[in-house]
Amino acid sequence: MGGQYRITGDKYPRMRPPRRRGRLVLVVTGSVVVIGVLSWGTLQLVDVFTGGGDSASAAGTKAGCATKASPSPSAAAAVALPKPGAVTVNVLNATTRSGLAKKTADELKKRGFRIGEVGNAPKQWDKKVKGTGLLIGPTSALNTALPVLATQLPGAERSADRARKGVAVDLIIGNGFKELAKKPAADRALATLTAPQSASTDTKKSC
Repeated sequence: MGGQYRITGDKYPRMRPPRRRGRLVLVVTGSVVVIGVLSWGTLQLVDVFTGGGDSASAAGTKAGCATKASPSPSAAAAVALPKPGAVTVNVLNATTRSGLAKKTADELKKRGFRIGEVGNAPKQWDKKVKGTGLLIGPTSALNTALPVLATQLPGAERSADRARKGVAVDLIIGNGFKELAKKPAADRALATLTAPQSASTDTKKSC
């Protein structure tokens, strides 16, 4: 350039800030980030060792609570089933074969059941039961006396009579009846039915 704007000498004016200032900014920023990360990590370690009140520590607290076992409804029901001596059975014959009611009643008596009425089935059931038999009782017997009696005649149907009074149950012999279950098999079924089911327990935790 010439004229009055002519530049002389060997030094020229700088058009940008010195690079050292940029480097200083980067160093400061990096230091702040490192300090922040270290602080965050320290807080996390404190929370881990002191509990911190978070969900993880709450879960740990619950895990240390006492555990109580309570029997499940099925186990309780199994224990509450009556013994054969507490079940009164009316044995009624709905077939054309004579003598079945008495013969069946005698065998049930040998097996420990109490025997009530023995005879022919009422008209509503006479010659109308096609299966091996029909077990009828009050509603309260549906899950108590009837399952116990059913161990002696597994193929029999069960029915609850809501209008029935008392605790006696009926065994109505059907056309498909041949004989009661063999005593060893019936005893095993009864033992399985009435045995306490310790494995079927519910556990509850309390603090």
